[in-house]
Amino acid sequence: MQKDYLSLSSESQSIFDKDSKFVMQTYGRQPIVLSSGKGSLLYDIEGREYIDCVAGIAVNNIGHCHPHLVEAIQKQAEKLIHVSNLYYTEPQAELAEELVNISGMERVFFCNSGTEAVEAAMKLARVNTKKTDFIALEHSFHGRTMGALSLTYKDMYRTPFKPLVQEGNFVPFNDVQAIESAMTPNTAAVIVEPVQGEGGINIPSDDYLKEVRRICDDNGALLIFDEVQTGFGRTGAWFCKDHFGVQPDIMTMAKAIGGGFPMGAIAARKDVSFARGEHAATFGGNPLACAAALASIDVIRKEELIRRSREMGEYFQKQLRKLSTDGLVEVRGKGLMIGVQFDRKCADLVEHGRKNGILLNCTSETVLRIAPPLNISKEHIDRVVNVLEQA
Repeated sequence: MQKDYLSLSSESQSIFDKDSKFVMQTYGRQPIVLSSGKGSLLYDIEGREYIDCVAGIAVNNIGHCHPHLVEAIQKQAEKLIHVSNLYYTEPQAELAEELVNISGMERVFFCNSGTEAVEAAMKLARVNTKKTDFIALEHSFHGRTMGALSLTYKDMYRTPFKPLVQEGNFVPFNDVQAIESAMTPNTAAVIVEPVQGEGGINIPSDDYLKEVRRICDDNGALLIFDEVQTGFGRTGAWFCKDHFGVQPDIMTMAKAIGGGFPMGAIAARKDVSFARGEHAATFGGNPLACAAALASIDVIRKEELIRRSREMGEYFQKQLRKLSTDGLVEVRGKGLMIGVQFDRKCADLVEHGRKNGILLNCTSETVLRIAPPLNISKEHIDRVVNVLEQA
């Protein structure tokens, strides 16, 4: 197996060469060319099989190429793909209703990605409060466009592009007093990932978000939850906020919303809304994206993937905690959003996994992020754990 997973064909090398020549080299890619997938499995052009523990970075919650999703995209593509928001379409209205029902929010705005959703949330907070400042958390990640970048913590992402639209006021994660102290009369909103993803799968204490909600209410500031990575069953609930019993004023969504089809959205309270002309997105909520999202939500519901996320997440974490791997510090997570903390860099584990048919990802230098499709089997989980044990 080791030799087979190490070999590369001339076809793979040709694709690497084309990418190097014609694509801006902004990504640190793994040296494989993926060509197809089914459920929690992926295949490269060499014909090798991989258990996917990345899911397109928490995107493919219903697995790869689910038949219901594929059929919905095919049917909609045969009828109507794009007309712009100058007109009404049935899939958009249906999806808006569905998102309101599962989120408990009241109004929806559609865009194309997570970072666009954050940009929309920032604009919405400013226009509704008539204030300009934002409080964000250390180790947060909210996107890389100029507005969202202002609220993304890691300095290496922000410094090359200064001056930014503004500098977010970053305070320590899970520190209620820090939020309270950072509040000013000009604070428009506090933005929080209910579980921090890129920052290392950091989980707050049970009462933290409730206290942040209280502080925002006391100070006339809005509360934004960034559920781009945590939404649509990833943590064992429709949205991670449901674990904590806290409702934000604005919530961002993307990643898993379309089952792999690019899409983003924000949801908000009825009285926190854009007026006509205050924001727009040419492709936002196009019929094809909405059809994909409706199909993905349908699969999550019918196949009980939220329950499965909880059960498989508990099982996965239990098995990971049995590892005798040197340097293992902690296993933490909610549902199938799992972080494995080490006392050293974990990039070698990603490479070891790939060479043994497992796709993994480090979300910080020392945290292995495990976020497989929600329909991953116990058999595949056991194989992943065995490969990590070998490391």
